[in-house]
Formats: sequence, C-alpha cells, structure tokens
Amino acid sequence: MTNVELVTAAELRLMQGLAQRVTATRPDLVNADATFGELAWTWGKEQGGDGKGRPCRLWFAGGELAAWAWARLPRQVRRNDGSVKDLTDACVTYQVHPDRAELIDEVIDWYDATAPGIDRTVVASAADEFALTRWAAHGYEPDPASLGDMGVWTQLNERDLTELEPAVLPEGFRFRTAAEAGPEAAVQAHLDAWAPSAYTAESYEGVRGTPGYRADLHFLVEAPDGTMAASTIMWLDEANDTVEFEPVGAHPAYRRLGLARAMLLHGMHQARASGATQATVACLGAPGHPKARALYYGLGFRELSRDAPLIKSGGAGCGGAG
Repeated sequence: MTNVELVTAAELRLMQGLAQRVTATRPDLVNADATFGELAWTWGKEQGGDGKGRPCRLWFAGGELAAWAWARLPRQVRRNDGSVKDLTDACVTYQVHPDRAELIDEVIDWYDATAPGIDRTVVASAADEFALTRWAAHGYEPDPASLGDMGVWTQLNERDLTELEPAVLPEGFRFRTAAEAGPEAAVQAHLDAWAPSAYTAESYEGVRGTPGYRADLHFLVEAPDGTMAASTIMWLDEANDTVEFEPVGAHPAYRRLGLARAMLLHGMHQARASGATQATVACLGAPGHPKARALYYGLGFRELSRDAPLIKSGGAGCGGAG
C-alpha cells in the first residue's frame, strides 16, 4: 500500500492500467469515474486547479496495482464567472480488480478514516453486487437525492464501430483539431459549453500533458464566424481497442443544429482509422436529464453500466465542478 498526496503521471498510468485490465474482462465493473479516459480527463484538468493534494491510496498485489481510492474533501471551487462554489461533503472515486474484491473493505476503511465526521458519498458500479454489500455493511445507503428524477448518477454507453454513417456538418461549419485551433480556442470552447466552469488555460495545459492525450483526437467544430461551436476529446485505450469521448459539449447558441452528432460521428471515423473497434461515452442517467442520452442513443450507443450512488450520514451528492 502507498499513500499519495499528489497523483503523479506515473501513478495515473497505473490507475489507467487497472481500468484497462478490468475493461478487458468485466467492463460492467469499471466505475464511471474510473475509466481510462475519465481518469485522464479528471487528472489533467485538475493539475492547474484543485486536484493538488487530494488524498489517494494505492494497493498492490503480486507487483500489480490491485485497487486504488482517490478522495475529494470539502473545498471551495472558483469558476470563470467569478463565483465560488462551496463543496461541503466528501466523495471518493475508486476501483478494485475483481480478482482482489476483498480489498473493498480496505478502501472503505481508508475513506472513512480520511474524511471522518462529514457526509461521505461514493458511486459504485450497480453491477458490483459484492462491493455494494460491503458498502452497506459499513453504513452506506442509497443516496435519495442522487436517485431522484434530477439526480446526478452516470451511465456509461457503448457501441461498435463496424458501420458508421457519414459525418455531415451544416454549410459553412468545419471540423478542426485542437492542434489546428490552438490552446486559446480549445479552452474557450469548453468554457462556452460548460459555463460557469473552473476550467482554465492551466487546466488545459494539464490535459495536454496527460498520459493518453492526443491533439489529433481532440476535435472542435468551427462556425462560419470563427466561434468554436462544439468540442470533444477522445481517449484511445489501445489495449482494448476502445475510444472514450470525454468531455462532449456545445456552445448554447449553436445547439440543435446537429453539430454534436456530426462531431461524434467524425470522431468515431477517426477512432476507427486509429484502430478502435468500440466507442464509449458517459451521460447522466436520471429521467430529468434526457438530452445527452437521446443524442447518444440516436447514434447507436446503448447502456453498458450505471452508477449506484451511495451516502453515509446524509447530505449532497458527488457532482463535479465543470
């Protein structure tokens, strides 16, 4: 076991490696925030923000990483509109290899010791019956707020890349890579899609330095007036021939034009050319958040797995800060 106060690129690669090994045998047991691409995106954007000092623990068995846990503690998040968001609870992202399922009790004990006396939330895989039983034994219960119609639990969706329709943009729009558009445009595209957001130029530099980032798989849609109207980053897991979209966003003024659909199709064509045979993308799964799910279902994605949000001592859920 080892404690890590700042997850380095080397530790991130180990965590991504565990995601790859679980994906190869039990993809339904990969927690939504612990996928190859989600780990890269989260780690990268937090290098210039509030990720520094987040407590993390790694567990090894036979020379390989067998489990890890990465906690967020109460903090303030400053966003690009000048507002400050107070996050008062703790949450944890984790992954345990199915062959070492018993380590879940050590993960839970570590989390409880790391965030004592405050509300603690976690999102486990709904398919991981053993882990859900152990979380329950430690006093964690289904989170009613997250499970409501406007809850924030996530589902992961997948589709194969054998048959793809053409990617067609409206007249005057064009696809650009992040390398072509440049850092300033890439950052602004994210801020426009996710405002208000804690994302910064420093966050983007962290993303660019993340293991697995490829500028040729970071796509934007440029409008006729030069605005970057939509953007997405794709994370290619070469061990499993899978590509993950994270994030996917569109400028509010350019929505309902089919840009996101065309961009995702364009990305899937490029992913297939890079050797991928499967694509995944996450979205909010609660009934009150149908738009992204409808987009992905319309592109042939179907649910692969979903979160089971849990809480101990009541309180708010484990949502991100954009």
